[in-house]
Amino acid sequence: MTEEGLNKLKEELEQLTTFERPKISKQIAEARDKGDLSENAEYDAAKEAQGLLEMKIAQLQDKIANARIIDESNLTTDTVQIMNKVKIKNLANNMTMEYTIVSEAEADLKEKKIAISTPIAEGLLGKKVGDIVEIQVPNGKVKFEIVEISL
Repeated sequence: MTEEGLNKLKEELEQLTTFERPKISKQIAEARDKGDLSENAEYDAAKEAQGLLEMKIAQLQDKIANARIIDESNLTTDTVQIMNKVKIKNLANNMTMEYTIVSEAEADLKEKKIAISTPIAEGLLGKKVGDIVEIQVPNGKVKFEIVEISL
């Protein structure tokens, strides 16, 4: 992943451990002070939220521990690879789209960043400008032409 992507994960982890974890602990303490825990829906909800939060924290810690920073100076635009920005044209309707292929942790469709494991990215990997690729998408198979590859 990129250094920027790793920093985003670290910031999110910091937010969860520094602010969200104490907030949930406080909610649990307040619910516990209200008495009988066997019939305390507030307590149950807070404990469930705590479990979900701890699971998310563990997942982020795992992603950070296993992350490898990609040396962008080694990237080329000869063929499609991770970290490339790829402009493709749908041959059925002539619409042009542009995506950056990134790790799963950095994927964000709003920013036009697709995970390397998506069908579109998998279909584009290793291809060159001018290549026509047929990719299975939810609506069926679609042919795309690779128009441009950049960093």
